[in-house]
Amino acid sequence: MLELKDISKSYGEHMVLDDLNLSIEKGSITSFIGANGAGKSTLLSIIARLIRQNEGDIYIEGEDIAKIKDKDMAKRLSFLKQSNFINIKLTIRELVAFGRFPHSRGRLSKEDNGAIDEALDFLALADIQHKYLDQISGGQRQRAFIAMVVAQNTDYILLDEPLNNLDMKHSVQIMKVLKSLSNDMGKTIILVMHDINFASCYSDNIVALRDGKIVKCGKTGDIIERACLKEIFDMDFDVHDINDCKFCVYFQ
Repeated sequence: MLELKDISKSYGEHMVLDDLNLSIEKGSITSFIGANGAGKSTLLSIIARLIRQNEGDIYIEGEDIAKIKDKDMAKRLSFLKQSNFINIKLTIRELVAFGRFPHSRGRLSKEDNGAIDEALDFLALADIQHKYLDQISGGQRQRAFIAMVVAQNTDYILLDEPLNNLDMKHSVQIMKVLKSLSNDMGKTIILVMHDINFASCYSDNIVALRDGKIVKCGKTGDIIERACLKEIFDMDFDVHDINDCKFCVYFQ
């Protein structure tokens, strides 16, 4: 379990996160939703230790993450930022191989190469694995970065807007991969999501933030309700049940 206790973050007088308390279920997919500026990406970055909170503590399996060594943390938790840019010439396979560094320390073993192959297959990149990153589309590049995280093989996976630059087909593919990682391999996956319908169809739990506070938190079916979404986003939704999933209509 991942536990956040009394987490606050401010920049000067601007409060970004205000006294958050949260427990994230192990082996589940949890999506952070909310309007721009709600604090979702900041919270994810704090969990990943890229940003230091002003107050509060975070625990993985009861252990304070502030006391875990970097090399050990990289074997337990992986993180993919919203925007990723590498200014060196790499093939897809070479990028994915970076995900094995916490295990291999730069000397790839048979086990490491097996994990790389599996990640490439998961993300349907095996056929183009020797292409350079500057030769492929933005969607293919995004899938390559996600494959790198999959190859890292951590129990906790944090993804900030993983569907960026992906078309509908590959967005569904990515979410099915994440669902498989959670259901079949017991991975705990935490996402920042803007697409409310993808969050609804693939998340076990949803955490809704507004103005740096958690306004709703619970099972997906309890959060994807008209009145609840109105409170989160301050706009009207129609919610329809289709094939055991709740779909939101908000274009009217």
